[in-house]
Amino acid sequence: MNNPLISTIVMYGAIGAIFYFVLLRPNQKQKKAHDTMLRSLRRGDEIVTTGGVVGEVTYIAQQTKDGNPVVSLDDHVTIKSGDTRLIIERGRIAKIMRKNSTTSEE
Repeated sequence: MNNPLISTIVMYGAIGAIFYFVLLRPNQKQKKAHDTMLRSLRRGDEIVTTGGVVGEVTYIAQQTKDGNPVVSLDDHVTIKSGDTRLIIERGRIAKIMRKNSTTSEE
């Protein structure tokens, strides 16, 4: 008994599973890794923004909730690039080039 409805449902289910494992799941893993990297950002780290600006983190503005710091992608980060200081959003940081070797004094 080969029911065309069942074979159609199985086919769409297989296409949905392939779509999930090929497209959605890798993007979720990449986003989680990027969020983890941004949470580990410290003063003195050398970063590259999505626009290609290379600079050193000089100040990280963090929101607080009940006295505890809350890390948000909308937080502002001040970087020094050459003789210029720029204020960027934390979410616009593409990668951290080099970690600060000393402990931060925050």
